[in-house]
Amino acid sequence: MSMKIYQLNEEFRNIVPQEIVALQENATWGNPKRGVMDLPVSKELLEEHSLCAGCPESAALRYILASLPNPEDTIIVNSTGCTSLMFPHIALHTVHSLFGNQNSVATGIKRTLEWRFPDKTKDVVVLAGDGATVDIGLDYTLQSFFRQEKITTICFDNEVYANTGGQESGLTPKGHVFKMAPKGKQFEKVPMWQLAIDSGCHYVARLTVSSPKRVEKVIKEAIYVAREVGPTYVHLYTPCILEIGLNSDDGLEEMRGRDKERFKFFEYKSPEAEEVIKKYKEEGLL
Repeated sequence: MSMKIYQLNEEFRNIVPQEIVALQENATWGNPKRGVMDLPVSKELLEEHSLCAGCPESAALRYILASLPNPEDTIIVNSTGCTSLMFPHIALHTVHSLFGNQNSVATGIKRTLEWRFPDKTKDVVVLAGDGATVDIGLDYTLQSFFRQEKITTICFDNEVYANTGGQESGLTPKGHVFKMAPKGKQFEKVPMWQLAIDSGCHYVARLTVSSPKRVEKVIKEAIYVAREVGPTYVHLYTPCILEIGLNSDDGLEEMRGRDKERFKFFEYKSPEAEEVIKKYKEEGLL
């Protein structure tokens, strides 16, 4: 859990892949002001991925990784789903949990880190899809909010079980038809962002990933508030363009359209969160 893990043994510098050398020499370690504007000029923490071409989840993860204020001391906990295809390619500490229990695993990791490193900042971020967050893992998710665990939970909402054939999820809109939901969804979409507020989250945001700078702002605020106050929740619309019948280059336009409708930007901050955000703005970190 330090930048030393990215320091090359000089004896191997000439034989390791250049991507590894670039991680040491051109990544944005140790810079809390890092952000999405660094993407064109610095080494990314995501080398590659095996998601479908044009998948909005890949863009979302790139923006999130670029926005982490303390990547060298951040652990990401993920769960089964499309997102899990990306994590073997990330140059960070990641833990793959069982399907749905990612917030419980994150809780144990965060508490252990606070005990082991009481004088050092260690961020724990959960990143999972709608099935892991809202269906199979809903109880684990909410219980971590109830307990006021200091972790940030990010849900990639693609409104379907995309990597298992197209089943409806709790976040599928009512009436939506999928290959394995031929009669259409029978009940309303679960308002997870409101559940997060009601369950004690101090910072909650709902948005698409059509605006990289907005994603950066939300991720940084969520992590800073989680550090000092308690649980935070970010709900990102990352549509499965294949399951809703779009082409691989249609993802951005789909999200821009939803920006004006179901996923119009929404943000909640508790009074305690407002104070934390104000402090970090005064320090020039937001």
